[in-house]
Amino acid sequence: MAFGMGINSVLHAVTETTYGVTPASGFLKLPFVSHSMGEERPLIEDDRLGFGREGLDPTYDVATNDGDIVVPIDVFAFVYWLKAMFGAPVTTGAGPYTHVFESGKASLPSHSIEIGNPDVPAFSVHYGAVLNQMRIGMARSGLLNASLSFIAQGESQNSPTSVAGLAGTRQGPRFAQASGVIKRDGVALGNIVSADIAISNGLDKVEVIREDGRIGGVVPGVVQAAIRFTARFSSLDLLNAATSGTPINLDEVGWVGGPHAIKFAFPKVFLPRVKRPVSGPGGIMAEFNCQASGAEGHKVICTALSSVQNI
Repeated sequence: MAFGMGINSVLHAVTETTYGVTPASGFLKLPFVSHSMGEERPLIEDDRLGFGREGLDPTYDVATNDGDIVVPIDVFAFVYWLKAMFGAPVTTGAGPYTHVFESGKASLPSHSIEIGNPDVPAFSVHYGAVLNQMRIGMARSGLLNASLSFIAQGESQNSPTSVAGLAGTRQGPRFAQASGVIKRDGVALGNIVSADIAISNGLDKVEVIREDGRIGGVVPGVVQAAIRFTARFSSLDLLNAATSGTPINLDEVGWVGGPHAIKFAFPKVFLPRVKRPVSGPGGIMAEFNCQASGAEGHKVICTALSSVQNI
C-alpha cells in the first residue's frame, strides 16, 4: 500500500471558458507550498419526534468549497495568479515583458484547479474557483510566499488518473524577501521592520436553490486593499501624515530579481493615527494599519516584469 506524501503532490490549473466547466486541455503545472481546498457538506441533525430517543438519519446541508492555496512568489508562475486576482493585464515589451494589472475589473476569470497525489493515486478538480483574497507578508529574510483564498463551486470525485493530460510546466527562481522594498514617492521608506499586504475582490456568493446544493457563481464586490507595516520610531514623518489625514503614495512595494520584478503600487493610502508605546529599554515601534483609496483611480496597480509573454 502506498501512502500519500505532500512532497509528491501536484497542482494543475487552467482558466475556464465557461464558469464551472473544466476545459479538456490547457493545464499548467504550477508550484505550491500548501493548500486547504476541498468540498464540504455538513450534516444537519434530524428533528423529527415520535421515533424514540435514538433519533433518525441526519440530512446533508449545502456544499461549500472555500480554501487557501499558498504559492511561492517566483519569476514565472506567480503572474498566473496575478491574472486570477486582477484579470488580464496590459502587456508590453519584448522580453522580459511588462505586465500591468489593475484592480477593479467588472469580471474575473474562473479556474479549474486539480490537486492530486500520484502515490495513492488520487486526483480531484476544484472547478469554478475564483480568487477572492491575496495576502503577502514582507520580512527582512526568509521565503517569500502568497496566500490565495479561493471560492470554488465544487470538487469532482477523486480519480486515479489526472485530467490535466500533457500539462505545461511553469516554475522558476523565487524572489527573495531580502530584495523587498517599500517606496513613498520614489524614495525608500526607512526603518520598516515588517509589512503585510492584503487585497480582496469582495466576492459575493450567488447562493441559489440548486439540486446539487452548490453556489451558482460569484459576483465581484468592492475592492479592499490594506497594507500593515511596523516601523521603528525614528522621525515624525509618518505620524504627521496620520495626524493630518493626508494620504501618501506608496508607489513601489515589491521585489526585484535580476531582470524580473513584482511591484505593487497603492497610489492613495491613508494612515491611521497610532500609539507608540514604550515597553522596555529597546527600540520604540509604531504599527500602521493603512487603507488604500480608489477615489482617484485604481486602489492597486501591480507591475510584473517576466519572461512569460502569454499568461
